[in-house]
Amino acid sequence: MSLIADRLNRISPSPTMAITAKARALKAEGKDIIGLSAGEPDFDTPAHIKQAAIDAINAGDTKYTDVSGTMALRQAVAAKFKRDSGIEYSPQEIIVSTGGKQVIFNAMLATVQAGDEVIIPTPCWVSYPDIVQLAEGTPVFVPCAQNNGFKLRAEDLEAAITPKTKWVFLNSPNNPSGAAYSAEELRPICDVLLKHPQIWVFSDDIYEKLAYDGFRPATIVEVEPALKSRAITMNGCSKAYAMTGWRIGFCGAPAELIKAMDKLQGQSTSNTSSISQAAAVAALNGPEDMLGEMVAVYKTRRDLVAAMLNQAPGLSCATPEGAFYVFPSMQGCIGKTTPKGKKIENDEDFVIALLDEQGVAAVHGSAFIYPGHFRISYATSTEALTEACTRIQKFCAALT
Repeated sequence: MSLIADRLNRISPSPTMAITAKARALKAEGKDIIGLSAGEPDFDTPAHIKQAAIDAINAGDTKYTDVSGTMALRQAVAAKFKRDSGIEYSPQEIIVSTGGKQVIFNAMLATVQAGDEVIIPTPCWVSYPDIVQLAEGTPVFVPCAQNNGFKLRAEDLEAAITPKTKWVFLNSPNNPSGAAYSAEELRPICDVLLKHPQIWVFSDDIYEKLAYDGFRPATIVEVEPALKSRAITMNGCSKAYAMTGWRIGFCGAPAELIKAMDKLQGQSTSNTSSISQAAAVAALNGPEDMLGEMVAVYKTRRDLVAAMLNQAPGLSCATPEGAFYVFPSMQGCIGKTTPKGKKIENDEDFVIALLDEQGVAAVHGSAFIYPGHFRISYATSTEALTEACTRIQKFCAALT
């Protein structure tokens, strides 16, 4: 009898985590490695947020909280949704979890039955399909063409819907492409969803604050309030406030669903860290000056990376609206051979050879269910990005 449960055969280790770990190991061996695989801000958590955590420790706020989060934090989340998107959620319609990933995990396990289908536009974050499969659901992938800005078209959504469809995922700004939806672009998607009242929609807005050139990403319930009764609006502190290690994700949803997610969370992790929750209150209620500064730096990096990658033979890189990733096509490199004799048959070959021969760690597009591309995170220093892109240019130019 096997020790390991069969359900684990439905999922794979995170490719982004695996490549990041490999890059870290090579660096520890003394190799000159530039890591562009992790989706983590290189900025420090703002001082007032850290101080709120210190104050909470000193005040003895180190006990269990309600499973769904402290009332102070849920009120701050409700205020955030109202302020940023005009969506009214009561504290009873909000849950705080250990990162956005747990929000997704709780939602899928609480609602998905064996055989239910979940529509996932691609490219998509690596964890969506695995979480759906762990919940015994079936991911239905809908490719979003690069010539449409990697965005879901209403007609493609309609074509993917079947009587088994339970959920549709939307991620804006998107990981890995950086594509973001305006209210006008979401409108036809809302119209499709209104025709199918059995379908729920999960809006992952974790990169909402990271948008450029005056673009403001919209979220589905903001565009169509009638969908609020069958939607989850998810966000968190990780990306906007450089708080990845604090592990704070949250969502607004109908109270019945929040209650089910609370029940599941109560038998898994229970509440997230009380100290992190105190810090999150300060993040959501406090000044956001640093956001403008952070976005300005990211924009400069985005423009630099996109320009340099477009100068590399065989690559084509779109300029995204948000997040801190670019997702260039490497189709022009397929079939070529590296100076060390490695044949580039696909995007995974490309990123492995790039790491081995030039010391640049990126993530292959197939990990995001979108072959022929690769993801680079520009959430690192401008100097490192300039050197990395120079190495990528050199790598591509040397292919024969």
